[in-house]
Amino acid sequence: MLQLGADGRTKKQLTTVMRYGVNGVGKVLKKINKAIVSKKNKDIVTVANAVFVKNGFKMEVPFVTRNKDVFQCEVRNADFEDPASACDSINLWVRNETRGMIDSLLSPDLLDSVLTRLVLVNAVYFKGLWKSRFQPENTKKRTFVAADGKSYQVPMLAQLSVFRCGSTSTPSDLWYNFIELPYHGESISMLIALPTESSTPLSAIIPHISTKTIDSWMSTMVPKRVQVILPKFTAVAQTDLKEPLKVLGVTEMFDPSKANFAKITRSENLHVSHILQKAKIEVSEDGTKASAATSKPWVTRQRLALVRGPVLPVPSSNRCYVLSPLSSQGLWVDPQETVIDLGGYASTKLRAFYIDT
Repeated sequence: MLQLGADGRTKKQLTTVMRYGVNGVGKVLKKINKAIVSKKNKDIVTVANAVFVKNGFKMEVPFVTRNKDVFQCEVRNADFEDPASACDSINLWVRNETRGMIDSLLSPDLLDSVLTRLVLVNAVYFKGLWKSRFQPENTKKRTFVAADGKSYQVPMLAQLSVFRCGSTSTPSDLWYNFIELPYHGESISMLIALPTESSTPLSAIIPHISTKTIDSWMSTMVPKRVQVILPKFTAVAQTDLKEPLKVLGVTEMFDPSKANFAKITRSENLHVSHILQKAKIEVSEDGTKASAATSKPWVTRQRLALVRGPVLPVPSSNRCYVLSPLSSQGLWVDPQETVIDLGGYASTKLRAFYIDT
């Protein structure tokens, strides 16, 4: 969505880091979106995009029409002169589009009554039933070891079945196992990675995992009859992607003196103030519910907040592990810290691993 409004070096940085240009893959993006939300896909997936615009603010027609064509993006007016009211409107939209999973994304202090011009928002909702479901009678309290080494008695799901799995090692010869848990639609799966030795911290294998690594998992996994035990949990993560994007090389869009969003409007100079993302995932006997929402507030010569797609966390079997929803799309990796609620029995901060599909 941002690329469609960017120009010059600002657009070049976005295109380079994202590794594709929207203009060149518009048809592909529409095809992917159509496949994901298709009724033929037995998993429930909804993707929604919106631009909340300050009353009276004029945008370039091509920016509006192209976003509608590629991202099915709707335009809504917002009264940013009343930050609390505008915030309520945006959060209500997010709440509705994520079916209540993400109750709020923005707070009024992120909006400037004088400077804010736009807020771009993306929301994704996913509900998938396991292809091989966990039976409720097998759910029992077991010991879960958190990243800090502390143990908790939490509800753990368990089943003995055939799953595709495998093992590999990092360049430093640290071995870990991985397994694929497919959802019944079979177009999306959950991948779980767990160090082989309990003494190996999750942080030791995270730097090794990349899109290339996951591709190798998928090509080397073989079906095996294994017992899977993992916690029944809810995980919530919220972050501002501004600094991570700067590290990757996207800098100009945050700089009021350099940002170039002339394709959004030529009447004022815009730049991005925040890129907020909030994700929530629930794993139970039936399957997984997950949502992610991103927002980008924009201001005249001052601020813009950006929304990106779904980012999903990863906890562990009886200790910390990496978890990722996997589709046929590319993956973006970002280590974050998430708060995991283990069925109300324990709440702990866990150094987790996020993969944006």
